[in-house]
Amino acid sequence: MAETFDVIVVGAGGSGLAAAHSAAEHGGRVLVLEKRPQPGGTTGIAVGSFTAAGTSLQRQAGVDDSPELHIEDAGNFPPEEIEARNAAALRAFFLREAAPTFEWLRGLGLSFVGPRPEPPNRNPRMHNVVPGAKAYIAALQLGLRRKGAILLANASVEGLLRDGGRVVGVQAVVDGKTHDYHARHGVILAAGDYANNRNMIAKHKGEQYREIEGINPFAGGDGHKLAADAGAQLVNMDVTYGPELRFVPSSKRPFQQWLPASGIAARLMGAVAARLPNWVMRAMIKRLLVTWQHPENALFDDGAILLNRAGQRFVDETKYPDREIALAAQPGKIGYLLLDGRLIERYSAWPHFISTAPDIAYAYVADYQRLRPDVTHRGKSLDEVARRAGLDPAAVRRSLQTYNDSLRERGDPKLPLEEEPWVLFGPVKAYFTTTEGGAVVNQQMQVLDECGSIIPGLYAVGQNGLSGMILWSHGLHIAWAMTSGRLAGASIMEDAGRRDRSP
Repeated sequence: MAETFDVIVVGAGGSGLAAAHSAAEHGGRVLVLEKRPQPGGTTGIAVGSFTAAGTSLQRQAGVDDSPELHIEDAGNFPPEEIEARNAAALRAFFLREAAPTFEWLRGLGLSFVGPRPEPPNRNPRMHNVVPGAKAYIAALQLGLRRKGAILLANASVEGLLRDGGRVVGVQAVVDGKTHDYHARHGVILAAGDYANNRNMIAKHKGEQYREIEGINPFAGGDGHKLAADAGAQLVNMDVTYGPELRFVPSSKRPFQQWLPASGIAARLMGAVAARLPNWVMRAMIKRLLVTWQHPENALFDDGAILLNRAGQRFVDETKYPDREIALAAQPGKIGYLLLDGRLIERYSAWPHFISTAPDIAYAYVADYQRLRPDVTHRGKSLDEVARRAGLDPAAVRRSLQTYNDSLRERGDPKLPLEEEPWVLFGPVKAYFTTTEGGAVVNQQMQVLDECGSIIPGLYAVGQNGLSGMILWSHGLHIAWAMTSGRLAGASIMEDAGRRDRSP
């Protein structure tokens, strides 16, 4: 016999857990299905910034701000051609709801530091959760356990169950066995983006991007496929954040992964963090920065070159996105950035940095040597650093000679690479950070079809329900994940109450 719940949530990342918690708060019996062995999704590997205007932490810091000002500033982040495609009404609605979501999260025991500036935002709006984004997952998962919700891992949702035109449940494969689960009030799609779905990327963005991976290897577009099968209207499916170069993840757990994310220890750490000097917090955040942020394009403009693991230069490094597309076609899809002594000195102090989280931390060559020695190979001679990186020294020397000769022959203003010491940064890969396409939803997070009509019983949150919004700044995707989840959980239960009361 199929088991029946009030609400079924597909996906246990940030948006899914927020939706499940909200629905449980409003009296729902909730089932969460997660295809991975543990919850977390892309939220669980993020830095964890939450950007909002009108928060209690802003008021405590004496920041006079409002959602209306944030609505104006949010349009200054994307390029004009991308911003022109933004769903303005929904983004404005979201930004007005972000601060209430922030207070809701604080009420669940989460601790934040900030706010921090992020130009072109005119006011500091970036709040960083302590110790990192896994705290969202831990707090919400703990709350669900207390409310009696059920979370099943290793549970892949393969299809939606329909009764007439209404979505009434899901068919899922749990530990290799197929089950039907019914939902009295509806299903919430919260399965993340499609950054690592090659076919979906190629279909919507272009075949040339097929080999570029998503930074979350499990971001397969499962929720988008379920929404499309139900007749949802999907928009902005060709809009992506990236591709961009990123250093491959460390084999070691980032420091935040062994800090407490819940319980008394986490609350104590949050209270202490709020009182720490800025330089201490910047040092902590810098550890996350060198783990997740990308090397600046300015490195290539100043003359750094990109080599494959055969030691060969294979592309004009200053051309975007040709650089990323070409890298994805190299052996192992990996490359290495070569800097000489002149560039090492240049990228050792402000205003020239390897990577940054604006106004929070700037990472220089020495920071990568200290915090990411696995991707930083430094030595006095070119042959020495080539061997340390596992590259053929003779091939690297030939590539460098060819590059320097070409600069001189064409009178390029860039200086050749010829001064010791040397650094090879890598491996580096081309990744999609996230995708901006999603199902169109209304302010109750109900999914709409191609005609703009509600698909009864179907809701979408996070990257599944982006609805055409462009969220290009730090902290907006997590803010949307949490806000859309909070709203969907409340909406699905309130709609159920209305239907129960109707004659």
